Amino acid sequence: MKKTMNLFDKNVLITGAAGCLGREVTRVAKAQGAKVILLDLGFPQAMVDSEITVELDLTDAEAVKRALAGIDVIDAVINVAGGFDMGPALYEVSQVDWDKMFALNVVTAKNMIAACLPKMLQRGRGAVINVGAAAALSGAGNMSAYCSSKSVVMNMTQSLSEEVKHQGINVNAVLPSVIDTPANRNDMPDADFSEWVSPEQLANVICFLISDLARGIHGALIPVRGLS
Repeated sequence: MKKTMNLFDKNVLITGAAGCLGREVTRVAKAQGAKVILLDLGFPQAMVDSEITVELDLTDAEAVKRALAGIDVIDAVINVAGGFDMGPALYEVSQVDWDKMFALNVVTAKNMIAACLPKMLQRGRGAVINVGAAAALSGAGNMSAYCSSKSVVMNMTQSLSEEVKHQGINVNAVLPSVIDTPANRNDMPDADFSEWVSPEQLANVICFLISDLARGIHGALIPVRGLS
């Protein structure tokens, strides 16, 4: 029998859900039958009216725990929340800007994992997907804070996988190149947009990784680069 990616009745938490990628992950997950709970700093009224949304600061560990306290069944967590800054050279980066990148990219994911993993472990099943970055595989000039923070996300993914894979939890990460979003097109108007990965392409990979078809994948860092 041919199997398809099916998320029917899975309770899926998506952070950064108000952003371009978060909205596309939400759409694909729902199309596959998932029940979604969306988390972000804020949402447009249309999303509030049509989805289950939770507005909170994901860098606040106690706020995250309180927000998720009443959710007993968590089948998957997709940590889309994050940020990007080109920044100056490493020796010129301010502590404020350095800490900001780590707060947005590392602390948000760590807080969600800390709040959700005990519930997954209690049920003996679950999936965590983090968003790393292809650029952070080797580092890039004038992107030290961003690449460093994303490399931590990638190592965190592999470490967590080793800690929980024998308890039925799948932990993996996707490593996109430049994502084809309106903001990126505006920032890089002379680029070849056809080379970039689309939000839909990335969302499809993410949702596959939380499906039962991906139960054999643990600790993977999967490049999703489009044609770049």
